[in-house]
Amino acid sequence: MKIIITGAYAIGTHLARLLSRNQEEITIIDDDQERLDRIGADYDLLTLCGSASSVRTLREAGTENADLFIAVSPDENANINSCILAHALHARKTVAKVNDAEYVEDDVRQFYKDLGVDQLIYPEILAAKEIINGLKMSWVRQRWDVHGGALVMLAIKLRDNCQILNQPLKDLCGPDDPYHVVAIKRHQETIIPGGNDELRCLDLVYFMTMKQYIPYIRQITGKESYTDVHNVMFMGGGMTAVRTLQSLPEYMNAKIIEINPDRCEELNELIEDKTLVIEGDARDTNLLEDEGIKNTQAFVALTGNAETNILACLTAKRLGVRKTVADVENLDYASMAEELDIGTIINKKAIAASRIYQLMLDADVLNVTFLMSANADVAEFVAKDDSKVIKLPVKDLRLPQDVTIGGLVRNDKGMLVNGNTQIEAGDHVVVFCHGVNMKALEKYFNSPRKIEKIGRELLSRLSL
Repeated sequence: MKIIITGAYAIGTHLARLLSRNQEEITIIDDDQERLDRIGADYDLLTLCGSASSVRTLREAGTENADLFIAVSPDENANINSCILAHALHARKTVAKVNDAEYVEDDVRQFYKDLGVDQLIYPEILAAKEIINGLKMSWVRQRWDVHGGALVMLAIKLRDNCQILNQPLKDLCGPDDPYHVVAIKRHQETIIPGGNDELRCLDLVYFMTMKQYIPYIRQITGKESYTDVHNVMFMGGGMTAVRTLQSLPEYMNAKIIEINPDRCEELNELIEDKTLVIEGDARDTNLLEDEGIKNTQAFVALTGNAETNILACLTAKRLGVRKTVADVENLDYASMAEELDIGTIINKKAIAASRIYQLMLDADVLNVTFLMSANADVAEFVAKDDSKVIKLPVKDLRLPQDVTIGGLVRNDKGMLVNGNTQIEAGDHVVVFCHGVNMKALEKYFNSPRKIEKIGRELLSRLSL
């Protein structure tokens, strides 16, 4: 697949890292040669110095043969303009990063799609959704819903009060049990478990279940003592915090601590009166105690500095807060934050990359999420008529190693999957992949006719 990325900034660099591991043909365009030199030295890709709004530059990059054109510079107008030009040059799919929620409204999104921008990505609003999902369930590190919650994936950190530790999974997750363990993160290792694997204290475990069994999962993992979140304290008043506060459930009360006095005035205009804006430094223990940290169930650190966010979350935990969320944009600090048991880690680059990664796939994929803690992907595929996946029971499909099917949704009803399950056309199938190019799974879910069509399109492009 030929992919062109414009903007060698944070998201563009992260995308290049993710996509280069899949051995795609990648060209990255930027008008700063120093940025290109840094990224070109680290990853296997081509670089081109020039303006992404220049037709000459786009042609030089081979945009007419691009399967995916991704514009992720800080300038949303330049991103949209370059996508429109790329569409006119016959790029197959285009995606632009934007910085304003207006662009993701349905009518505006359709307007730009008609102009040639297939997908608009607003990282801040995607991150806000992740944060709110985490706050709704204080005992869960990450939640991912499939088909409106018919299936639910829960990432849970196990402690010594967990009831299912040190027992083979084959004794815990039988065909009639209401959950499956689809992955385990243990220290720096991600495990796709078999029947003989066991869960250990401090494992981060990914459970697949149905919504009605969430209370049961909470019980067996020893999380019933976690109180629901009613009071939330935010540190940092950037746009991610604003979008989160604007979507916060009615039953949650929020305070936001911002160190910049001018930004405090802006926040008072941007957010509702029920949110108290406090000028100060949330790393100050005395300030946190004065503002009621003892009566706070969740602390969310969203400054632009990963170290500051991590330290603030550690301080909040020391003061008794059980649910902490940290924005860690520097991926070098992500594993450190995980080892320090920070809690939920938010990374806008990874969230945006998951949405863009979905556009790479020719199979019918409704949702893709990159699980940063596990360095893995989870996706919702739709099984097509006459596809390979519907012809044999799951145990006979010969799926790649480190791939597991966690469950499926049939006629809006969630079901867990075992070796004898027979997938049917139209099923929404949840696939968990670690260290595997997800494009390798397309042949299982596409019909032979679509695979032949893709092949013909590739041959046509090569002949040009």
